Amino acid sequence: MSDWTTQAADTIEKTITAVRDRTVKPANRAANAVVYGVLAACCLLTALLLVTVVLFRLLTFVMPTWTAWMGVGGIFIAAGLLCWTRRTGGARV
Repeated sequence: MSDWTTQAADTIEKTITAVRDRTVKPANRAANAVVYGVLAACCLLTALLLVTVVLFRLLTFVMPTWTAWMGVGGIFIAAGLLCWTRRTGGARV
């Protein structure tokens, strides 16, 4: 009789382990990817902002301030135009 209880317990444990491996582990991986992705995006956005400020400050030492404004503004306009031409047309409502 004890052999039957051991087999039942082993079967239940194998079933639970299989279900956990197919559900909880992928969900855990996806949640980690989302959290680390948001963290990386925040860090990159902050770094981009700091690089822009440093670039502007260096340009103001080399040339007049209005020229630095025009240069940095031109870079942002060019980047915006590039993004605008690469956009995809979604469903219009």
